[in-house]
Amino acid sequence: MAPTTKQRQIKEIVRCGKDPVYFINRYLKVQHPTRGLIPFDTYPFQDDCILAFNDNRFNIILKSRQLGISTVSAAYAVWLSCFYRDKTILIIATKLAVAQNFIKKVKIALRHMPKWLLVPEIISNNKQTVEFSNGSSIKAVPTSDDAGRSEALSLLIVDEAAFVRNFGDLFTGLYPTLSTGGRAIILSTPNGVGGQYHDLWINAEAGENEFNPIKLPWDVHPEHGDEWFASESKNLSKKQIAQELLCDFAASGDTFLSSEEIEYLGASIRPPIERWGPEMGVWVWKYGLSEHQYIISADVSRGDAGDYSTFHVIDTGESEIVAEFKGKVPPDQFAVLLAEAGKRYSQALICPENNTYGYAVVMKLKEIGYSNLYYKNEKDKFAALYGTGDVDLHKIGFTTSGQSRNQILTKLEQVIRNKEIKSFSSRLYEEMKYFIWKGNKAQALKGKNDDLVMSLAIGVWLYETSPVNSKHAYDLNKAMLEGFGVNSNMSDDVLSPWAGKSYNPYKPYHLQELPVSGSDSPYGDMSWLLE
Repeated sequence: MAPTTKQRQIKEIVRCGKDPVYFINRYLKVQHPTRGLIPFDTYPFQDDCILAFNDNRFNIILKSRQLGISTVSAAYAVWLSCFYRDKTILIIATKLAVAQNFIKKVKIALRHMPKWLLVPEIISNNKQTVEFSNGSSIKAVPTSDDAGRSEALSLLIVDEAAFVRNFGDLFTGLYPTLSTGGRAIILSTPNGVGGQYHDLWINAEAGENEFNPIKLPWDVHPEHGDEWFASESKNLSKKQIAQELLCDFAASGDTFLSSEEIEYLGASIRPPIERWGPEMGVWVWKYGLSEHQYIISADVSRGDAGDYSTFHVIDTGESEIVAEFKGKVPPDQFAVLLAEAGKRYSQALICPENNTYGYAVVMKLKEIGYSNLYYKNEKDKFAALYGTGDVDLHKIGFTTSGQSRNQILTKLEQVIRNKEIKSFSSRLYEEMKYFIWKGNKAQALKGKNDDLVMSLAIGVWLYETSPVNSKHAYDLNKAMLEGFGVNSNMSDDVLSPWAGKSYNPYKPYHLQELPVSGSDSPYGDMSWLLE
């Protein structure tokens, strides 16, 4: 019951001005989609949000659908503008209709407040703005490049921020408008990994920015039980369930891997047992064993731009990544690093990407005498090993094209989905979280890298599909390597700038060269292999 005397009304106004939860629950009404106009009796989780808005300057909310958080934000805006002078409140929405709907909630609340409680007069009232005689205002606008930039804001509310176009640039422009003590409420359902909203949330959870994180999955609502969830899920896809109900960033976006596959990689992370190489960029989880066979696949960059050069060392017998590198080094130095890694892992088969800068890596590997290189055609490998003719360097390594890129990525997804390879790398895990589908092409999110992803994709392709180098041909390939031998002219001076700085149990092999054919060959006449 409303107070009847002037003194009691003043006392009630003061109490409402001090306690937004009390004010909203006692005096505001909302439009329910099926029950019509009803008192706004908030739930405990909504009360917690209101108190967080008051106690923290910056709040970010990761929410499920149908929790009424936009309505709670509108009610908080009403409370702030009615009881405090000169408060400029801006709401940014994904589109004009959403902005107008926000103002509609504000107007419903104001229209049904007791007249004695609405102390300031409403002096301006249109589809997007409400202004008060105390100098406060509430304005809702759709997304635009210059939204709110010219105003000093008391409170910024961004609704469905993950879906706001160019939110990163928008927030960068708006942040200075809060510098005089303004507050912010950023709320959204998830929309995949990456982007300003996702980054703000991740950093807020880690305590690395000023935002107070509030996570509201579907079951925080006391009326949302298992039956409700089952009913809501019936007409939603797996992605929509993750987005609308589960607050799952990874599963809600168009990530290359499913959230389960990404978490499989995350659950396997462990620190390396050793780091060596340029800026300690080589991470080692297991040392090389002479009886094991290894493949080293590499993705090559220029060495001084945004991309990285990367390689993976895969133990084909154990189906696991035992070492990896990520760093920025010139192609010739990268070749030396690859050769050193190959030496440490039983003269591993090295397969660099041979496009653009990769060709320089191939040339350097040949120059320094690393012989166990990948050839797409085994005939070319025999020719190179036994000196039966000049070999085109373009035949060494893996050629990445639009078609081959799709093939190796398809195989990578299959291998990870079926848990057929073990990875321990936090760096690979981070890249996979931001490796997304953009149209029909899988690629790194803008501002992120996919160099480890591509390196591993090359390695997995060889490890899974090559008739000679795959895990399925492990025993045969091992026997062939032992039988053929490898002639290496590598010198320690060339190959080991990192030797002595870390564990290095292997020395370059200097095996005797075996004749290809004739009476001295232990294999008989093998010249037919080169025809």
